[in-house]
Amino acid sequence: MEAAQASTGDAIRVMVVDDSAVVRGLISRTLERDGEVVVVRTVSNGEQAVKQLAEVGADVVILDIEMPVMDGLTAIPKLLEVDPEVKIIMASTLTEKNAEVSIRAMQAGAADYIPKPSTSKELTGNQPFGDELLAKVKTLGRTVRKEKAPVAAKSTPATQHMPGGKPITLRPRPVVVPKPNILAVGSSTGGPQALFEFFKGLKGVIDVPIVVTQHMPPTFTTILAQHISRAANTPAQEAAEGDVLEPGKIYVAPGDYHMTIVERGGKHVVHLNQDPPENFCRPAVDPMLRSLVKAYGGKILVVILTGMGFDGQKGSEVVVKAGGMVVAQDEATSVVWGMPGAVAEAGLCSAVLPLKEIASHVATIFKKSV
Repeated sequence: MEAAQASTGDAIRVMVVDDSAVVRGLISRTLERDGEVVVVRTVSNGEQAVKQLAEVGADVVILDIEMPVMDGLTAIPKLLEVDPEVKIIMASTLTEKNAEVSIRAMQAGAADYIPKPSTSKELTGNQPFGDELLAKVKTLGRTVRKEKAPVAAKSTPATQHMPGGKPITLRPRPVVVPKPNILAVGSSTGGPQALFEFFKGLKGVIDVPIVVTQHMPPTFTTILAQHISRAANTPAQEAAEGDVLEPGKIYVAPGDYHMTIVERGGKHVVHLNQDPPENFCRPAVDPMLRSLVKAYGGKILVVILTGMGFDGQKGSEVVVKAGGMVVAQDEATSVVWGMPGAVAEAGLCSAVLPLKEIASHVATIFKKSV
């Protein structure tokens, strides 16, 4: 085990777990260029990580997948047994095998993943990787600190407030609601787990097309669609250019492409583009929602699940202005209450609910709408 820098003040405490000493060093230096973060340990396998978490603690663990003695996937439940509130970020290269393992890792309790450059040379000069890693570590680290705050300071779903004590204002639901002609879902950090739970609850009861934008890179979105299909027992696919939307099918935006929906010859068709990232993301939720308003008017139901940032807020404003509805995941069940918190704070939601209640609420909207 390598020497660790001492923790100072209220810095976010991070453990780096990777079998490559070079990668451990590079990740550690990347993290510690920010004064809010301190690396408390760097270790070479999952077994050491479990031992050191018990001894020194950490807010966030950066966890490699393939390691000797104990791999990352095996280590996750053991780490969470030591500290149920620790946030685990899987560090994975962009291969189909690692994408599959990363998604399984998130199902097992990992909070997020980071696409890792495949060589140490790429790691050294990869500014986007470092920026994304720091953003995720800081966001998740702050979430841990909030979760470990005294219980009295936490808000419950019934009396939920934004940071600073601002209450959520829900939009009144009209007496007569036109049946949505499409369901749109946006998510980011913690999204795969939330998507599986949400679609498992729906179990194919929605008879309109469903479009999903989850912040993920290429390869990962292909595997994500396969897992959603299994969880929902409903056809799900990574969207392709020219796909005609069909009722009851789920279309997942492919990594590195914005997914928009256009009307052609009386049909609604997928159009992909590589326009600049929005909200630092591609795919992004906002362009998807803007396109839906052009294609469907106000007959849209939007669900915003857990995620860092505020992607989906501006698009939801357009949806609501057109007469559509927005439902958000609540703070208590979100890994990060960034995206759902943004739409809730803006007063765009007709409901803000725990994850386990969203599917039944959505099903009710489709059953009672006219």
